[in-house]
Amino acid sequence: MAEVVVVADKEAAGELAAESIQALIAAKPDAVLGLATGSTPLPVYRALARRVAAAGTDVSHVRGYALDEYVGLPAGHPESYRAVITREVVEPLGLTPSLIHVPNGAIATIEHAGADYEKAIAESGGVDVQLLGIGTDGHIGFNEPGSSFASVTRVKTLTEQTRKDNARFFASEDDVPMHCITQGLSTILRARHLLLLAFGEGKAEALAGAVEGPVSASNPGSAIQLHPHVTVLVDEAAASKLRNIDYYRYAYAHKPAWQKL
Repeated sequence: MAEVVVVADKEAAGELAAESIQALIAAKPDAVLGLATGSTPLPVYRALARRVAAAGTDVSHVRGYALDEYVGLPAGHPESYRAVITREVVEPLGLTPSLIHVPNGAIATIEHAGADYEKAIAESGGVDVQLLGIGTDGHIGFNEPGSSFASVTRVKTLTEQTRKDNARFFASEDDVPMHCITQGLSTILRARHLLLLAFGEGKAEALAGAVEGPVSASNPGSAIQLHPHVTVLVDEAAASKLRNIDYYRYAYAHKPAWQKL
């Protein structure tokens, strides 16, 4: 069962997640972080940047692998996930750019880009902690409903809903790419710790299905039920449809002091 932690707001969730990641880096200076994009993980990156700066934490050896990338965006496009990761993670935290990897969405090499990325993750020793958000249709990464639990990094066609959800980052919905390259559900499940965040009432149904519903390809987020170490950080609105919310609160309130996220 995932550990579900209900917090007051996204900033509180960001602080908890950042505390856990900072402790990981202190114990393992070359830790491998799984990096998500979008608005959901931003409070984590902001809190982590403040923490490492205040503590003088050496992050120069930290490695990172982004979950996904759009296919076919021009190099340097401001909404490519390479640009987003650089802008929101690498620069604020002071990470070493050459150690932070994003799937290659270039058309010229797309046929083997998935296999190349899988090989790179494996050669790094695997991801220590994977940050995740969840889409309104239950997708994690860009694994849309119907994605196989055995899937690895590959090209996917984005749903209309996902393109609508991401249109806020582009001039119009028509400018949102039709295809992406994403880590698969099997790839994500190989990370040693999954840290999923969800905020707002719009995520409540998908989150409830992921945490408490049947394990089904119809809700890719439900794959987290197959992982031995999952932490779910949510605000009250996102938690509003969880049936076992009282138990989650009780369990967290009585969590042993030695047990971390």
